[in-house]
Amino acid sequence: MPEKQNIEYKKIWKDEYLKWICGFANAQGGKVFIGKDDDGTVIGLQNSKKLLEDIPNKIKDILGIVANVNLHQTEDGEYIEIVVETQLNPVNYKGEYHYRSGATKQELKGTALDKFLLQKYGKKWDGVPIPNVTVADLKQETFAFFKKGYRKQAFRRRQ
Repeated sequence: MPEKQNIEYKKIWKDEYLKWICGFANAQGGKVFIGKDDDGTVIGLQNSKKLLEDIPNKIKDILGIVANVNLHQTEDGEYIEIVVETQLNPVNYKGEYHYRSGATKQELKGTALDKFLLQKYGKKWDGVPIPNVTVADLKQETFAFFKKGYRKQAFRRRQ
């Protein structure tokens, strides 16, 4: 089975794969398989017992989440399955926010990061206060315009 939106195959473990786990956690969740080639064929692992201890600790210590890390044995060798659930709060890897989209991992920056963070907290851009801006800083004519329009609508509803 080829890689897809919620499945990633890696031949060996590298700590940079924590970015993929971060991306799954920020999207719809997914699984990372260590010890499989790009087609999902088991190629085996040399140090599976050590990885079974190291990977969960790195996920917890660096990403601040808990993922299920499972060791599987087959005739072709052992492989590790990392099951990542989607997280309610944003997850970052050393200050970087990653997101799984299609079969790619993307680092979120700029407007995309702003939109992602607002969505995670259930907000939209127009519902976020701007620091150090008061009502006195805004145009009073705009308030008068909206008040006038509201009064017209309210009058029409009463009739």
